[in-house]
Amino acid sequence: MPLANPLTALKQYRLSNLPFDLPAGISVFIVALPLCLGIALASGAPLFSGLVAGIVGGTLVGLLSGSELSVSGPAAGLAVVVADSVTSLGTFDAFLVAVVLAGIIQLGLGLLKVGRFSSLFPESVIKGMLGGIGIVIILKQIPHALGRDIDYEGEFEFSQLADGENTLSEIYRAVVTASPGAVAISILSLLVLFLWERKAGKGAKFFKNLPAALLVVLLGVGLNQLFRLYYPEWYLGDNNEHMVRIPVIKAGQSVGTMVNFPDFTALANPLTYRIAVTVALVASLETVLNLEAADHLDPLRRTSSSNQELIAQGVGNITVGLLGGIPVASLVVRTSANIFGGGKTRMATIFHGVLLLTAVALTGSLLNYIPLSCLAAILILVGYKLANPSLFTFLYEEGPTQFIPFVVTVICIVFTDLLIGIAVGTVVGLFYVLYTNSQASFRVVRDRHNVLIKFQKDVYFLSKPQLKETLLSLKRGDSVYVDGKHAVFIDHDIVAMLTDFTETANTQGIEYELNEIFIKKRNRNASIRKAITGQ
Repeated sequence: MPLANPLTALKQYRLSNLPFDLPAGISVFIVALPLCLGIALASGAPLFSGLVAGIVGGTLVGLLSGSELSVSGPAAGLAVVVADSVTSLGTFDAFLVAVVLAGIIQLGLGLLKVGRFSSLFPESVIKGMLGGIGIVIILKQIPHALGRDIDYEGEFEFSQLADGENTLSEIYRAVVTASPGAVAISILSLLVLFLWERKAGKGAKFFKNLPAALLVVLLGVGLNQLFRLYYPEWYLGDNNEHMVRIPVIKAGQSVGTMVNFPDFTALANPLTYRIAVTVALVASLETVLNLEAADHLDPLRRTSSSNQELIAQGVGNITVGLLGGIPVASLVVRTSANIFGGGKTRMATIFHGVLLLTAVALTGSLLNYIPLSCLAAILILVGYKLANPSLFTFLYEEGPTQFIPFVVTVICIVFTDLLIGIAVGTVVGLFYVLYTNSQASFRVVRDRHNVLIKFQKDVYFLSKPQLKETLLSLKRGDSVYVDGKHAVFIDHDIVAMLTDFTETANTQGIEYELNEIFIKKRNRNASIRKAITGQ
């Protein structure tokens, strides 16, 4: 089912989708809120810059996106790049110029239709990305569920920036220092989520239309306030450590006073352009990979336009840079929350952006009462759905050519980061693709001493080991016919090996005939040419 033009799709929006898109938008908003703030912290950028990125990613990029389900926001994979770039350029305002330039580069990539290369990533690697990120989400949220909120929300690297721990050691520290209040909130939140999902899965309209994430947030806030009144030792407080923390606009203060603007004198610094290229490439790679993942998760199996998405991301990053935000990209966590929340169209993404804007303008102080432990429960459920055991079972049953690249991708993502995991998984996946093709390029049929070696398709150098083994297995008295008429291309090394075997066959008493096995730009003696042409 191809994707319609974004603006046309919006004009044709049906109100019948509203009961799906609005709850999904609320769920994405609840998930995205702490991630926007956490990624800004991890990037060493102002908190408000993360919210700007979330608002632009939800509204503008959501409007222009090449996907109905993709959700964009501040990119966790760029946190280290942003932090290092701000340090190198001297100021965050100078870095914003690089973000604008990165957006222009992405716009150009989309117009040049570079996005089509996203289909080169093996399906096993895309599924490995989903499973790996699902496991990482669960592991990273366990400390928050236990009340240890030192690490930034949205940081998915194994080695953590905030406290020098890694994913596993952070869990150990969290278990040792577990907060009873946080544990109670997270466990009750998970129970509500699972029960709500079960009721919704059975078709109960009330449970399907009311987002469980919203109920869990209200439950978390209510429980924490009850702890304050009746169990003070369980109370999580209302400080930065355990709560969502949105910058609150004070009386007499305008939003404009919280916004940073680009310092265009940075255009004179060559480093600005190198950083812009880095941001553009990393953000674009994250985006096209997530787009492939979104299409895999989409219940309607729609095909997204990666070129249109790059154009949307380019416009988004130009806007983000001008308004003081950190770079945006299409991201798995928000997108999967949208899909699992029942989102049908891009309106769910736009709703989440509007809610972020409303939160900044009106309700920041109220949202700061939300405990991170209840949000951790929501994200743990998202992670479980991404890394569902059935996914591992399915890939295992598909065989080693699918399962091994999948597992390698998962392991590398969990113990390094997303981009390294994808890179290693892709290399392994492409190796298995080439290996599989080499195994199926020809077949051997033996009837007593009659042997047929039939090329079924184009034959590349990777088939040499298998073909060599076949030739070595031939016995004295065999009559061998090598048929290459079904191969449009036969690799030079393959032809050379087949023709060289002519003399070996003569000395070993093997009748040997080649049919339509051609070689170019190689001088051979008359006997070999005769063997090749069959004349």
